[in-house]
Amino acid sequence: MAEAQPKNDAGTSIATQPPMVEVTGLTYTFQDYSTGISDITLDLPAGSRTLLIGANGAGKTTLLRLLAGKRLAPKNTIRIGGHDPFSHGLEGVTYLGLEWVLNPVVRRDIGVDELLASVGGNAFPERRDELVSVLDIDTSWRMHAVSDGERRRVQLAMGLLRPWRVLLLDEITVDLDVWTRAQFLGWLRREVERHPGRDEGLPPPTIVYATHILDHLAGWPTHLVHMHLGSVREWGPASRFLEDPEYYNQRVRADPALLAASGAGRVLAAQSSVRGHTGSDSPALSLLGASGNSRLGDLVLAWLRDDLGERGPRSQNRRGPEGLTYLVGGIGGYGQETWSKELEKKD
Repeated sequence: MAEAQPKNDAGTSIATQPPMVEVTGLTYTFQDYSTGISDITLDLPAGSRTLLIGANGAGKTTLLRLLAGKRLAPKNTIRIGGHDPFSHGLEGVTYLGLEWVLNPVVRRDIGVDELLASVGGNAFPERRDELVSVLDIDTSWRMHAVSDGERRRVQLAMGLLRPWRVLLLDEITVDLDVWTRAQFLGWLRREVERHPGRDEGLPPPTIVYATHILDHLAGWPTHLVHMHLGSVREWGPASRFLEDPEYYNQRVRADPALLAASGAGRVLAAQSSVRGHTGSDSPALSLLGASGNSRLGDLVLAWLRDDLGERGPRSQNRRGPEGLTYLVGGIGGYGQETWSKELEKKD
C-alpha cells in the first residue's frame, strides 16, 4: 500500500521538511554503569507532532532530557535544526517535565500574574492571554493554595509563553482534567499548523510528546516512536502504522488478553451476536476500538503487550531505572564531560 504522508495546514507533505530532530547512534550510560538508552537513531521533520510511546522505564524521559540538554550527550549524536545543541546552545528548544510542580519555589505564596511576568508575560501579552484562556487559569490564584492540576496549568503557560521551535513534553498533561487536556492538545496542533515565523523563513514548530494517556490523540500525531528497554524498536509516520491494513492487523490481532485489558471483549461479542456473525470472518475483528480505544490506542496496547512478553519480569532486567536521569550526572553527563574551544570550532 502506498504510504500516506502527513500534511501540514498548507497541504504540503511534512516528509519534504528537513529533519528538525536528528539522533544518530545515541547511547547514554548512567554513573553506576547501567544503560539508560542504547544505539538510538531517528530523525523527525520540522512541523511534525511525534508521540513517544513505551512502557514505564523504556527510556523516554532519558531521551527527552538528552534532547533538551539536561544531560550532555556524546558529541555529534544529537542535532537540532542541523546543529549540535551542546556547542551551539538550545535557543528555541523548550522542555517541560513533571519535576516542576515539586519545586518549592512554585509552592510558595506567590501569584500567577507575578510568575507569568517573571518569564516575559508582559512582552507577549496576546500569547499570555491566549494561554490563560486555553488552560482556564485564574490569574488571582496563589500558588500555595492550588491543586496539582492547577499548578500544572501555570507551568504550561509559563513554559509556552515565549515562542518555541522544538517542544519536548514529558507526561506533562497527567494532572489536567479531560476538558483542559483536549483544549491544550488542540492549541498545540494549531500552533504547529499556523507556523509562526513563516515570514522570517523559520521552519514550522516541532513537538515530541511522551505520554501514556491516549485520549483525544486519534489523528493528532504525524509520527510515532516506539521505545523498549532503552532502544527504539520502530519509528516513522503514523500512517505507516495506522493506515496499513497488513501491518495493523498483524500487530493488533484478536488477542484475548488484549481484549480483556481494554474491556472490548464483551462489547465485540455483543456486536457480533447482534449482527449474526461468528468465527474468524466476524467484523468484530476489525472493531478492536469499540470499547472506546482508538486505532492508535489499540496499536499501543499491542506494542506494550509484545514488549512485556519479550522482556519478562522486570527483576531480570539489568537496565538502570529512569529515575536515575534526575539523580546522577551519568557518563557523558554534565560535570563528567566538557568540550574544548577547539572542538567547538571544528563542529
